[in-house]
This record gives sequence, C-alpha cells and structure tokens, in this order.
Amino acid sequence: MSGVAAGIDGGPADGATAGADAQALARIVFALLVVACFAAFFVTQRLKHTPTALQRFERTPTFSPASPSPEARQEKISFKLSHAEAVTVTVIDTKGNTVATLVNDYPVARYKQFSLRWNGRRGTARSYTVLTSASGHQSLLPATRGAPAPAGEYRVRVVLHGQGEREVLSPWSFTLERG
Repeated sequence: MSGVAAGIDGGPADGATAGADAQALARIVFALLVVACFAAFFVTQRLKHTPTALQRFERTPTFSPASPSPEARQEKISFKLSHAEAVTVTVIDTKGNTVATLVNDYPVARYKQFSLRWNGRRGTARSYTVLTSASGHQSLLPATRGAPAPAGEYRVRVVLHGQGEREVLSPWSFTLERG
C-alpha cells in the first residue's frame, strides 16, 4: 500500500510542476503579445504620419480642345511631391498606353504645387511655355504637337526617378471631349 501511496503522491507533484510550467509559458506568451501590440501601434502611427510620395493631386474632370472657353481647352493637372526629385509625367489611356509625355526627367520642388496643362494632342513635348495666373501661380504648358487624341477617359502617370522609377497613377481619370 505504501507503493500505491508513493505513486499517488508522485502524481500530483508532477501535475503541479506541469501546471507551473504552463502558467509560466502563458505569462511569457501574454508578455510577447503585449509587446507586439505596442510595436504595431507605434508602426501604425509612424505610417499615418509618413507623407505619400504624390500629394494633393488635382485635375479638370472634363475638357475639350474645341471649347469656346479658353479655360476649358486644356486639361489642368497639378500635384505636390513629398521629396524634391525629377519626374516624368505622361497621359495614358484606359489600356495603360502612353498618349502624351508632358515632361521627361523634369525637376520638381518638394511640397510646391507643380502644375501642368495638356492640349489634348499626342506625342512628346519638346518645349514648354510658362503660364502665370493673376495670383502669380505658374503652370507649365508642354507643347505636344502630334495628332489629336481621341475622345475618352485618360489618367496621369507620374514616374518618380529618385525612387527607382516608381510609378504613381492619378487617383482619378478625366474625360477628353471632342466637339
């Protein structure tokens, strides 16, 4: 009987050790989860405050080169960059094909609204005219002299050369109307 008692006494002692080990493991796992949550919080906060590469993108929703109004004859495109760098700005069709290259490897200042206009013609601009509004804001008018682009939906693609040729598409399309 004493052998049975020893076995019974030994059983609970082993279970208590296993229970203590499980509690220690649970505490370690809990502590790791708490640390991971705090780390995730700080990473998220950092990402929320990291500016996007292309900011404040603006465009004219619709334009027509044949419009009687001079203001409606060109597509107005503008954006800001979070870092100064050289960019290539193209107009693309719904299939992603380049229709016009407005600027190629053009230096753009950091956090300054960069404004362009597109005349609705295909091709690569070889020269530029700087337009200054009454408020003093400047826009670059690239001279694309190719055939008129067909009516339809278009988007703007900005290639950031300082970020390994990173491409950023405009969040919205615009419509070219022929009239």
